[in-house]
Amino acid sequence: MSLNLVLLGVNHNTAPIEVRERLAIPAGRLADATRTLLHQPGIREGLILSTCNRVELVTLQEDNSAGIDLLRFLHEYFAVPAQTIQPHLYEFREREAVRHLFRVASSLDSMVVGEPQILGQVKESYTVAREVGAVSSQLDTLLQRAFTVAKKVRTETQIGSNSVSIASVAVDLARKIFGSLEGKTVLLVGAGKMSELAARHLIQQGASKILVANRTHSRAEKIAAQFSGPAVHTEAIPFDDLYAQADRADIVITSTGAPQKLFDRSHGQHFLHRRRNRPMFFIDIAVPRDVDPSMNEVEGCFVYDIDDLQQVAAANLADRSREAQAAETIVSREVDKYHERLQSRDAVPAIIALQQNAEAIREAEVARSAKRLAALTPEQREAVEALTRSLTAKLLHPQLTALRESARKKDND
Repeated sequence: MSLNLVLLGVNHNTAPIEVRERLAIPAGRLADATRTLLHQPGIREGLILSTCNRVELVTLQEDNSAGIDLLRFLHEYFAVPAQTIQPHLYEFREREAVRHLFRVASSLDSMVVGEPQILGQVKESYTVAREVGAVSSQLDTLLQRAFTVAKKVRTETQIGSNSVSIASVAVDLARKIFGSLEGKTVLLVGAGKMSELAARHLIQQGASKILVANRTHSRAEKIAAQFSGPAVHTEAIPFDDLYAQADRADIVITSTGAPQKLFDRSHGQHFLHRRRNRPMFFIDIAVPRDVDPSMNEVEGCFVYDIDDLQQVAAANLADRSREAQAAETIVSREVDKYHERLQSRDAVPAIIALQQNAEAIREAEVARSAKRLAALTPEQREAVEALTRSLTAKLLHPQLTALRESARKKDND
């Protein structure tokens, strides 16, 4: 049975953060969501990619399934009205779905083009999908190819030079607003990969005092210890003391996976009162957001969410446009190659049968001449084996090429 490749999703270009955060899937629920997707009628294989900037369903659907309603899956699983999601959806099929997946894995579709985190996120989704049995033959081959293409893009272009990420863009924004981070106290709320990256960039920009708060205190302590040094004071704060100590920070970078907002307008008012109206700057790179946008209405509080970072990322894109163009060329070439492989796969059984038959004839002929070859040395017998294999391959070449071409034309027709 032939299968159709269909990719449906929303990302930072098509949907505002208010929509994306309603569709975000915490890491702990990804396996359940993938399993639920796989149980939809007509879905043979499936993978869900959920990051702060995108939620995408990659599916292989049965050819006779006449339009599987992935929008209905999104609506039912997330309890979000279909009319809220639909205006922001994109859908790619077959060749264009392959191209999109290759571009995503290669970080060409990222908010910060060239950022390295997305490939790891695609691989994490792939691992989860494999563990729940949602990825097997065809989707497995496609994803393995996507990883290879991403590596090729990274090694054959300079798109990953001067490594950037959402975290580094957030820190750049803080530096532009404050002029200098020296002397500023920074609070990281959340101790995941984003926080680690933010801490590294903050120190590179001159920050010398970093506080870390996380629900799992040992994780906060680990990050604090990791970056502590003679010129850098770090401190892990118990999460229960977050609201009591947050006003110590000039800059708060939040990146938790909390389903509810951690900070609202009243928190902002409280912090500013304790700081005697010295300004506070919140960079919220979590999806769903950790900081209520209403905090922006508090005089002295400045809140930037992940969509606000797009402006800074745009400058980054301009710097990398030439490398991105070279990367797009690689992706296009790899899409062509992948498509050619797909087209010739129908000829594979006939090709294998032809090769096996030819090999059987070759072995029989060599066996018939065994007595006459008995006097040969092992090296000479090996030379005869190599010679007959080479002759067989050359004789088969025109027939194998014709089979592949025939399958390709049939597919195009």
